[in-house]
Amino acid sequence: MKLYGIPNCDTIKKAKKWLDTNGIDYQFHDYRKDGVDTAWLQARCEEHGWENVLNRRGTTWRQLDEDTKNNVNAASAVALMQEHPAMIKRPLLGPLPNQHYLLGFKADTYQSELA
Repeated sequence: MKLYGIPNCDTIKKAKKWLDTNGIDYQFHDYRKDGVDTAWLQARCEEHGWENVLNRRGTTWRQLDEDTKNNVNAASAVALMQEHPAMIKRPLLGPLPNQHYLLGFKADTYQSELA
């Protein structure tokens, strides 16, 4: 199982702490160092909806020009997230035994899915 994200993200730190505390083995995949595979990212967008995978709350999104923000669609969202990995909502954790990935961190969801 892999935890996907960016190491300085507070939510990633919370997810790592929860996984470590609960003795769950995982590998960390740093989007910036390890890259973002197009097919993998498209599959996560299909699973969760690109609107949910695209992080519109961060500074990277806010720095985009209005035309780009107003005209984003599934294809352009994947391209944006590959170009700017900080725009991928964090963390993504998986695959779970059912090949599902968890998006975001909520301790109760991790508890019910992993413990």
